[in-house]
Amino acid sequence: MPPTINSPTEPPHSSGKLRHRYEIPYLCLVFILSVGFSVLFRNAVDFTESACYNGCENTLLPSFVLLYIFSEKGLVIMNLNGKKINFLGDSITAGSCTSGKGYIYCDLIGEAYHATVCNYGISGTRIARQLSNEGPVGADGNFCDRAKTMDRDADVVVVFGGTNDFGHGDAPLGHPDDRTYDTFTGACHQLFSFLLDTYPTAVIVVLTPLHRANENNPRGDCKPTDVGRLSDYVRILRSVAEQYALPVLDLYAQGGIQPCNTAQREALCPDGLHPNDAGHRLIARKLGAFLESL
Repeated sequence: MPPTINSPTEPPHSSGKLRHRYEIPYLCLVFILSVGFSVLFRNAVDFTESACYNGCENTLLPSFVLLYIFSEKGLVIMNLNGKKINFLGDSITAGSCTSGKGYIYCDLIGEAYHATVCNYGISGTRIARQLSNEGPVGADGNFCDRAKTMDRDADVVVVFGGTNDFGHGDAPLGHPDDRTYDTFTGACHQLFSFLLDTYPTAVIVVLTPLHRANENNPRGDCKPTDVGRLSDYVRILRSVAEQYALPVLDLYAQGGIQPCNTAQREALCPDGLHPNDAGHRLIARKLGAFLESL
């Protein structure tokens, strides 16, 4: 159900009673219309796993309906209808291990909410600048540089990265006071600061990495020395995002995908890193509900 915004208690005088006399039928009408529209747009997108949106089982309540549920001061929940969303990410955002365009989590979000999707996902890329050009993607593939190429008129920006920094990035974790592109901590600061400067009125959200195979190896996939576990990268992302007041969808804690579990790996993430079509539907469902809550 849409969030309820409580109004201050009114003194018991006639004008207050008159206002409440019309307010209650109005709210009832809004509720009835919302339920009616939700029925009309049921199954708007194939979100399975018994999706439950806004308290209506197997129902996706369209954001343009929710837009008109106003509070006394004109506040509304987030509306994505017709908005432009930039997705900055790596191979997961690029759709590796999916059936292709239309099955990626960002495409599902665009279809469900009638939003314009700009997919800036490139396989192998990392948030931090690399010390060398060796590896799947050279130093010029980092998120900080690539963010500068995104459309500047986006209404929403979604950042989903960090797993490749853990897996094969050669930048160190860094320290809390780092502000350089060459450490993971410093690069997170540089990226989030740039996004706030570039999109001051947009909604900017950060997604943590999902769980993955070998996540507890401090050398990642191929590092010559110990650097940090995946949980260390997740912790830094959370901490730096909090400093910039950026909302975080913690897929590491609440993503519902744990490939170390054999059954889940087969169902959602067969290679231990990249979600399949079902995994992307799950991510889209969680991201959609998260954006609606902002």
